[in-house]
Formats: sequence, structure tokens, C-alpha cells
Amino acid sequence: MIVLPIFVSAALVTLLAITYNNVRRFLRLQAPVNGSAGDTAPCVSILIPARNEAAVIGESVQLLSAQGYSQREIMVLDDNSEDGTGSIAQQAAGDVRVLTGSPLPAGWMGKNWACHQLAQHAQGDILLFTDADVRWQPGALAAVVDLFDRTEADLLTVWPTQITVSWGERLTVPLIAMTVLAYLPVQLAHDFYHPLAAAANGQCMVFRRAAYAAAGGHAAVRGEIVEDVRLAQRIKAAGLKLRMADGAGLVTCRMYGGSKASLDGLAKSVLAGHGNHRLLLVLSTSAHLLLFLWPWLWLAAGRGWALPGWPLWPLGLVTAGVSLRGVTAYASGQRVGDALLMPVSALLMTWITVRALWWRTRYGGVRWKGRVVRAN
Repeated sequence: MIVLPIFVSAALVTLLAITYNNVRRFLRLQAPVNGSAGDTAPCVSILIPARNEAAVIGESVQLLSAQGYSQREIMVLDDNSEDGTGSIAQQAAGDVRVLTGSPLPAGWMGKNWACHQLAQHAQGDILLFTDADVRWQPGALAAVVDLFDRTEADLLTVWPTQITVSWGERLTVPLIAMTVLAYLPVQLAHDFYHPLAAAANGQCMVFRRAAYAAAGGHAAVRGEIVEDVRLAQRIKAAGLKLRMADGAGLVTCRMYGGSKASLDGLAKSVLAGHGNHRLLLVLSTSAHLLLFLWPWLWLAAGRGWALPGWPLWPLGLVTAGVSLRGVTAYASGQRVGDALLMPVSALLMTWITVRALWWRTRYGGVRWKGRVVRAN
């Protein structure tokens, strides 16, 4: 039994070390002193796939249209929406070009097909893919282009500052940032050649046009649910440069509109995020229960468990787990106090895992935005 607390201790110490390193080294957007772009600035194609986004698309394109960056075009792909998304986008900003999406071909995920069509119509030297619910604060576009240029990236992916409202969002969505900051040393993602040392966020991905083509574009990942990660892996496999950055409040997003939406959305992607390997997902979920729930149970059980070191050892593990969640919350602009509810988050993620596995077994995939999303 002594092996278990030793394993948990070693794992938490390792994750805290990675987190400390990443918080210090992770790139962050900063609005440049001169936020406007001159005639010599690269032309940026801002590409927004949108399906049934009437509630958010208007504000999104207005904010993009108001950016102080003249060398850009804004295109929205209306992916067969049923709520007037295209009309709302066109009325919101006169300089937005709205495309009507073609029917979804067999073997394609909806978003990937929409992004592929947008890329075919784009005229810019830089292709910036962003979601309809992403909010671009004043100076954000100039900050992204400035960082893209300074880092000489072929792909720059930005993690927007997440806006969470409901308890379901607060207890699950920030775990995405925790995963990025605690599990993948940023130096490996930036400098290590292997494609597995890659991560990306499809809410904001910025490509050099030639790099996008070299990686095969969205056509190369047409059937992938986590197309963002797969594209990042293909960029690295092609010997090109990946860079990751924090949105730092300049690029923000409310990923899911409520508790149910957050649970459904994460259930859609959690298995794909583990390479569609069910055993790997089970092992990952079990490990999180060990790291973030088991120490609380040990502390509550008292001397009833035949383990040495109570109460200091389990208290130390509880503190380490809460600290890990709290530090990543602070670094990504989330509520630090929610770290105290990390055991509840671990239980919710277990429920999400169970749903994902059940959906895959029963239906062969999940339903998302009125479509059946099936794995490759």
C-alpha cells in the first residue's frame, strides 16, 4: 500500500515542476505600442466557420471589424445554419464577406470542411482561423500578428482567456488550461522535433499560408474531431515551427453556454483527445482520481487506513493538488478559489469519460450541433 502514496507524491511534484516552468516561460499576448498596421504589414485572412451561431456571431465580427489593423479580410462560412447566422454576420459589419457552405462530403467533420472552404477563398499571406464565439478585444489582432512575426512561427496557436459562468463550466473548462500548463513542458512543444510533443487550440490558430499547405491543411485532418492538435502535429512532422501563447485577456471566449453544454462538449472531444484509445482514456481518468480525489479520502479516513504519515502526508498531497489547480487557474485568468473544488472536478470528468465511452459504444459517436459526429 505504501506504493500508492509514493506514486501520487511523485506525480504531483512532477506536475508542479512542469507547471512552474510553463507559467514562467509560456508566451503571452501583449498589445504592441503601435497597434495599427501600415501598408507593408502582412495581409491577414480572418476565417470564421459558423453553424447556428446567431447568438454570438454579430458581436464577434463587430469586434474584429473594429480592430486597428487595416491589412486584413474577414470571412465567415455559413455552414448551412438554420438560425440566420449568415445574415446576422453580414448586417453586423459591412466589411465581412459571408460565404455559403457547400454540403458536407462523406468522411469530413463539419468544422474541418468549413475551414477548408474558407482557406480556398482566402487571399492573405497569413491564415487566422478563429471560432464564432471568440471575442477580440481592442488591439488583439495586432498583438497576435506581432507575436506571430516576432517568434517566426509557422503555426501560432492562442489559448483564449476562458469566460466561465455556470458551475459546470467553472469546474470543467479550466481543466483544459491545467492540462496544457501541467502536462506538456512548453520547451518540448516549441523545440522538440517529435509530433507528439504538440498541442493547439482551434479557437485561434494562425498559419503561414505555405506552412498550412505543407501540413496538408484541413483536408489532411478531414475526419478528426481534435483537428487542431492533429494540425499542430503535422506542422511539427513537416519540420515547421509551432508556437503556443496565452490570450492574456486580449482574446477571450465563453466556450460553452451553461453546465449541460460544457459536459456535452467535453464528452464530444475527450476520447478523441486521447487518440480514440479507450484504455488510455480510462487510465488517464483513473490517474486523475488518484491524484485529486484519493488524498482527500485518505485525509478523511484518518488512521482507519493502514498507511503511514497521516495526517501530514495526505494533507500535503491535498495541498499539492489544490496548488496545481490554483496556479494554473491564476495563470490562465480563472477563479483561483475554485481550486478547492478539484475533487468535484475530478468526479465530473469521470462522468464525462463514462458518457463518452457509452456514446462511442452505443452510437459509434456523439451528436453535436444536430449532426452525428463519428470517429475515424
